[in-house]
Amino acid sequence: MSRHVTVSCVTAAALPLGRDVPLEDAVHAEVAHWTERIEAVLPHRPDLVVLPEAADRPLITTFGSDRQREYFHVRGTRVRDVLAEIARSHGCNIAYSAQQVGDDFARNRTEYIDRTGAVVGAYDKNHLVMREHDLSGLDYGTDAPVIDLDFGRVGTVICFDLNFDELRHAYRNRGVELIVFSSEYHGSLMQNYWAYSLRAYLAASIRPPAPSAIVSPLGETIAESTNYFPDVTRTINLDYAVAHLDDNWDKLAAAKRQYRDDVTIHDPGRLGSVLITAESPDLSAAAILEEFEIETLDDYLARSRAHRARILGRAS
Repeated sequence: MSRHVTVSCVTAAALPLGRDVPLEDAVHAEVAHWTERIEAVLPHRPDLVVLPEAADRPLITTFGSDRQREYFHVRGTRVRDVLAEIARSHGCNIAYSAQQVGDDFARNRTEYIDRTGAVVGAYDKNHLVMREHDLSGLDYGTDAPVIDLDFGRVGTVICFDLNFDELRHAYRNRGVELIVFSSEYHGSLMQNYWAYSLRAYLAASIRPPAPSAIVSPLGETIAESTNYFPDVTRTINLDYAVAHLDDNWDKLAAAKRQYRDDVTIHDPGRLGSVLITAESPDLSAAAILEEFEIETLDDYLARSRAHRARILGRAS
């Protein structure tokens, strides 16, 4: 049963507001800025809009690092409230990444706003760059929640997080279908590795000049922003499975013969694994696997490990 989801990664350079700009004016400038930026992708009717890390933080070098915390207090929830109205009006989810501060906490956080404008989940950056704690006073996050949005299960990564295997492992075997990555650095091959290792799509909203991107569960970059268009939108199908080619060649060919355009079997080359997606409302990827006894990549690797252990155990 095809589950098509349109994802837009919206980004922009931090606003270069000066030290002489009143805090109230800074808040209004950020609201206007992000309203305009999101409007650029609304014609695509996105199911999810992803913003970059600390989206509504003015450029530190012009605004002054000493003014940041007071700015966040003055801002409060006003940017989020405007985003909630956009989500409500246009029927989309928004991943809003921003620094959030209160009387007793300060976090680098991604909040999820659903189509009704409600905040339905949040992730706090687990792996801060040390100066974020020591100089900016941010607190470390300690959880890796999986957020259930109306279209699927989402995990979250913020910037420096992408370097840490322990966070990636925390998302394994939890049904994550999409990783949301908001960042000020690109991450290079780590974006692709996270997507492939978690068998999940990855949506990366990156501060320019680095491109934002959508990455497939095979670790392929399937859509990317350009120097002309800073945002990227792609419709993905969350009814998918990843299978290795070993012992599946004939089964995959039989599935394609049987269902023709109702099933897509995509081979990226060099990897030995393919992405199977169901393109019909009357068919699911799980049903295809069952009907043709196609073994998933994870099951094949588990069987390979068990085979090795059995042979080595026999030899000892």
